[in-house]
Amino acid sequence: MNRVRMNRVIKISKVKELTTLSNASIYRLIKLGEFPKQLKLAERSSGWLAEEVNNWLESKRINRDGGES
Repeated sequence: MNRVRMNRVIKISKVKELTTLSNASIYRLIKLGEFPKQLKLAERSSGWLAEEVNNWLESKRINRDGGES
């Protein structure tokens, strides 16, 4: 996986690239409390912390593998 610097803010296009999820799936998971919420950067701009997205992906890997490795 292409790991992005952890303290970096990433835009929806990068979130989609990393997760392979659609916009609709990302926002649906946020609404369900199952995906990290975006940060409001400006009136019409949002982003995600790369660390939170990578942690979410890691939790999916751990869940798939049956626990911590």
